[in-house]
Amino acid sequence: MLATPAYDIALILHQGQRDAQEDAIAARVSDAASAGYVVVADGMGGHEAGDIASGLVISAWRDAMDTQLDGPDLVESALLDALPLAAMQANAAVANHGEENGVNLGSTLLGMLMLGRRVFWISIGDSPLYLFRDGRLTQINEDHSMAPMIDAQVADGTLSADEALIHPDRNQLTSVIMGAAIPKVDCPEQPLALRPADILILGSDGLQYLKNSEIESLLRTHVQSPARDISDALLRALQAKGDPDQDNISIAVVKPAKP
Repeated sequence: MLATPAYDIALILHQGQRDAQEDAIAARVSDAASAGYVVVADGMGGHEAGDIASGLVISAWRDAMDTQLDGPDLVESALLDALPLAAMQANAAVANHGEENGVNLGSTLLGMLMLGRRVFWISIGDSPLYLFRDGRLTQINEDHSMAPMIDAQVADGTLSADEALIHPDRNQLTSVIMGAAIPKVDCPEQPLALRPADILILGSDGLQYLKNSEIESLLRTHVQSPARDISDALLRALQAKGDPDQDNISIAVVKPAKP
């Protein structure tokens, strides 16, 4: 008897208006074990270097996680240990490539592990992980950029909302995989418990050319749609904006499969 799919997952990778694609995205599901992962990397370093950085991060993630998923027995503790291991291996790979080729490169890492209805993640950088639940959208991972501090200035009246959106330091990262010490890592020990109607959205910061309210409204409209239709709708909404500076776009939509 075939195993029932544990998750409905859709991935999109789009270049946006940039000259090169520096994002990378991947997913895998083991239906027999009700386990799976999604990983997003947003590379930095310009043409070729950013692409290499995100590729190194995805490769390190796969090496760490697939070793556990391909084993004869699924050991939960080993899978959870693979989250920080993947980040360390990615950081070492970026360091080695930079030293060997004399280039500066870096990447965000957003890796999510699903074990049944539990979700664990590791996040370094500003690639967002959203939870849509009961009609509301919430970013559940930490944003390792200057944006939260700038938004705090809006809250205390120092800046206007419009000034905050165009602040030159808004997208400056406070933590990233660059082959050096990683200042901040978001890797909670306690998982998120998924509910049957939840929707998870992972992306690079190119997805954030849509406001949270716009993503939330779109998800309310498509809450019963399959993951593929939701990801397509998000991409169409970004393209409809016609922003000449649209960054590379990575989108992953994850829904618990219906029993």
